[in-house]
Amino acid sequence: MKNTALLLIDIQKDYFPGGRNPLVGVEAAAENTRAALEFFRKKGLPLFFVKHIAEPGSSFFSPGTEGVEICERLRPLAAERIIEKHAPDSFYRTELQAALKEKEIKTLVVCGMMTHMCVDTTVRSAASLDYDVILLADCCATKDLLWKDEPIPAVLVQKTYLASLDGTFAKVMNSADFLGF
Repeated sequence: MKNTALLLIDIQKDYFPGGRNPLVGVEAAAENTRAALEFFRKKGLPLFFVKHIAEPGSSFFSPGTEGVEICERLRPLAAERIIEKHAPDSFYRTELQAALKEKEIKTLVVCGMMTHMCVDTTVRSAASLDYDVILLADCCATKDLLWKDEPIPAVLVQKTYLASLDGTFAKVMNSADFLGF
């Protein structure tokens, strides 16, 4: 686990029931993420929260709204780092790369929201920056999509994105396998 960090992407209130953009499977993903977070905390391993802040007046993650906050059950401790971003890629115009270099991180264990957007984009960027990436599949959530008036169920979106990342950009596995339960 040396040189390994946990990266928690956009686990914010707007993605939960009652938020402005609720996701399918978000509660289960948050619970699984909590186990990973507790594991990293107990081991004293580095971890980084990424928080998306959209433009004022955006449909979700609007600055100053309750929905932009990280969900309570995964709230960062005072000493834990929060990286703010304004685009899907957690590396784009953020301090994430510098923070990871400072800690000499080589492997990223990734959890987060939305699988088809910010998780996918960040995992691909991490791989292109030569990080080894482990994506915890059951610690991610997405939503139903629509393509040319045809609905695509979230479960299919999730499987498609995980399959496309596995083996090329990341090692995709469930949290229980990673944590050794």
